[in-house]
Formats: sequence, structure tokens, C-alpha cells
Amino acid sequence: MEPIDYTFCELREREIINVTDGKRLGKLSDMAFHNGKIVGLIVPGEKKLLKNLSGGDNIYIPFGCVLKIGDDVILVDLHNERASEAIGTPRIGIGAP
Repeated sequence: MEPIDYTFCELREREIINVTDGKRLGKLSDMAFHNGKIVGLIVPGEKKLLKNLSGGDNIYIPFGCVLKIGDDVILVDLHNERASEAIGTPRIGIGAP
């Protein structure tokens, strides 16, 4: 069995930063899986009073956009060719990629 590098509890404490513009996207709130593999990270969207009450929008970051998982931050590149579906809710369910 391979050693475990990180747990979800450790990852959710890290800030996610887009390296293209240096914008802080927030902290990890969830992960998307398909066939037992991580396919994306989910970060809460911008906090607006009315959206917060209704759940708001999430930012979906395809796992291919993750550049580096560091001790304090997770660096992502949302402006590369793998990020065409980076913003929005992931398609999870039957037939999802």
C-alpha cells in the first residue's frame, strides 16, 4: 500500500490560489470523484448575502488544473487548456466524465 501524502482534513485548511492572476479562490470545501479517482476540487463561490442564504455558486476546479499542493496553499492554473469547465458546478452522475 502506498503511503498517504495528505488527508482531506489537511487539504481543506489550505488556501487555493490561481497563479494566473494571483486571486485567492478560497479554501477547499469538497472534492469530486469519478470511478474512485479525484476529478476536481470544489471551493465556495463569492459570498453574497442573498446567494449565501440560497447556497450560492461553487467554483469547480478540474484536478488537471492543480499545479502544486504545498504546505500552506494549493496552486491552480484556471487559464490553461484543461480549465475549459473550471467555473461552475461539476457534472456528477451517470455518464459524467
